[in-house]
Amino acid sequence: MSVPAVPGWPGVAASAALVALAALLAGRARLGLAADMLVASARALGQLVAVAAVLAAVFAHGGLPGSLAWIAVMVLIAGRVAARRARGLPRAPAVATLAVAMATVVTVATLVVFAVIDTRPHVLIPVSGMVVSGAMQATALTLTRLHEEVETARPRIEARLSLGLDAAAAFAPHARTALRTAMLPAVDATKVVGLISLPGAMTGLILAGVEPLIAIRYQIVVMYMLLAAATLAAVATARLARTALFDDAHRLHELPAPPDGRSSPR
Repeated sequence: MSVPAVPGWPGVAASAALVALAALLAGRARLGLAADMLVASARALGQLVAVAAVLAAVFAHGGLPGSLAWIAVMVLIAGRVAARRARGLPRAPAVATLAVAMATVVTVATLVVFAVIDTRPHVLIPVSGMVVSGAMQATALTLTRLHEEVETARPRIEARLSLGLDAAAAFAPHARTALRTAMLPAVDATKVVGLISLPGAMTGLILAGVEPLIAIRYQIVVMYMLLAAATLAAVATARLARTALFDDAHRLHELPAPPDGRSSPR
């Protein structure tokens, strides 16, 4: 009996056994994650079914305006998710959303202008989704690291400011640390692509029956665009966050105290 390239709903239901196994193992190890895993799996199912229904309508009737509206929604959601990683940083939601938007616009526009992809919804939306996701991850990592740097290195930053350095120069070493942290996952993933695992785009095309030598062309484009999107998002986040962290007189803003009332280290 041949196995279909795309599993049916019975196959999807059967795959839930893997979730049950993972939840059982987590429960036996007393990790406190079993319920979260079950809820996350059920939530993912509901979200994907709903998204599939909306995408079908956009693909059929939305055209380019519908695609752009969908991408805008993805950017807004990604900005909010990334900002949660750095609660307490000034204007974190605005910084994250703008950084993700800038990386998405530059990356996707480059692909469209050079005719790497076309603007049909079933092409533009999935590709943009990958770009937004990569930019969101880089933005979240940058914000998280910047938050840690400001909390732990405030005395060093203020010492540089007292010596006459402006905000950009005083904060530069910490911005570089945050940027390296945010960009390394994308760089490492690019280094080992195809050696450790077959990435998603290539796997999907191969499962659909496309020749491997054709599938790799699309995967190369995907890896290059994700690397660019992560870099653009991280750099934009670091620069936007710096303007939010310092006032016009180059003074470092105080961060809100953590919920337990302790103040940030000085």
